[in-house]
Amino acid sequence: FLQFRAEPKPGDLIEIPRIGYSHWALYVGDGYVIHLAPPGENSEAGAPTGLGVVKRQLLVEVLGNCSYEVNNHLDHLYKPRPIHEMISSGKEMVGKKMEYSDLSRNSEHFVTDLRYGKARSRQVRPSLVGSFSLLDICLGDRGKEGFASRRKTYQER
Repeated sequence: FLQFRAEPKPGDLIEIPRIGYSHWALYVGDGYVIHLAPPGENSEAGAPTGLGVVKRQLLVEVLGNCSYEVNNHLDHLYKPRPIHEMISSGKEMVGKKMEYSDLSRNSEHFVTDLRYGKARSRQVRPSLVGSFSLLDICLGDRGKEGFASRRKTYQER
């Protein structure tokens, strides 16, 4: 049985389904991806929190026995950054340790920030995250900015 999938192009988001979640990477060309590897000994060892490491690896190494799909799932909401900016931003991060959290700083947040300049994750459901305020859920970044401005004005009185 032949399975056809889109060949990734530089700047594409790669979704790698795993048990219970998906791991995400940014394709940078020549078979390589940049991704935030979760805490643990390798990129498959998921952990809810801790320090992850930004890695540049061959896609086949990150896949292990998993499959992947090209999934630029937020293109309809946000304009992708220029490809050279995505890739250079990602390369600058390689080797850096970053806070990793399944809920607020996972591999999907990392790559959507590189692609769109917005850290987003569809895997995180607001109803599961007690730290999201109603304002965050309903208004996103615009609501936070407006709320912060109103709070500052109120505090200055």
